[in-house]
Amino acid sequence: MRYGISNLSIVPVRTDPSETSEMCTQILFGEHYSITEENKKWCKVKLDFDHYEGWIDLKMVNEVDEKTYLQSVQQQLAITTNPFNIVQPEKGYGSFLVVAGSSLPFYKSASNSFRIGSETYTIQGDKILPVKKNVRNVLIENALKYFNSPYLWGGRSPFGVDCSGLSQILYKMIGLQIPRDAGQQALMGENITFVEEAQPGDLAFFDNEDGKIVHVGIIWEKNKIIHASGKVRIDNIDHFGIFNIDTGRYSHQMRLMRRIIQGND
Repeated sequence: MRYGISNLSIVPVRTDPSETSEMCTQILFGEHYSITEENKKWCKVKLDFDHYEGWIDLKMVNEVDEKTYLQSVQQQLAITTNPFNIVQPEKGYGSFLVVAGSSLPFYKSASNSFRIGSETYTIQGDKILPVKKNVRNVLIENALKYFNSPYLWGGRSPFGVDCSGLSQILYKMIGLQIPRDAGQQALMGENITFVEEAQPGDLAFFDNEDGKIVHVGIIWEKNKIIHASGKVRIDNIDHFGIFNIDTGRYSHQMRLMRRIIQGND
């Protein structure tokens, strides 16, 4: 088996090995993957974080040995929380940006540095190790940083994010690993019966006319939800669904709510 760790800010993952194929997700800086297949131009990869599979351009692959990969996977990662963070290679040319939700393997707080393979980097911007206190407040604080970010199918960054990508990254920042797609996320945690019982950070799911879950959002204050629909926005929510403040009508039909964060912190 071959392995990689992304050394690019964002790597698009496509459903098929073609530039015209739709983007199904993204690999963010510092995230790990295994290489399961390869042709002349593309590699099929499986992400370690959520086991999502797809194809990435061969030129974007940053291969590492098995020892480095396993060490990176097993450690407690620091995660970026600023929408944009400046990274400087120790020996390379120029700095570049990485987005919120990126991973920093082998992070050292004393020197503000981390390492991917043999390359050492320094970073400017807020970082966070998985939090244990005020988890719900931290999640909402980070969610509000995405406000007005454009909707992008398959996106996981402030440059463009979809509904389940937003919830997944926000949970990653508090040290909780949830699946990539809304339908998979809806199988996690415990059920919440009434909107009034929901707490900040709980997830609400919405279905289409066929009963398929097609949307997810993050509960904020009482009867308010943060979600990606056209852009990351805040709307009203009740037992019927999401009431779009701009259009004055319901945009999504409520299916269920789930609590993944345990306790009141």
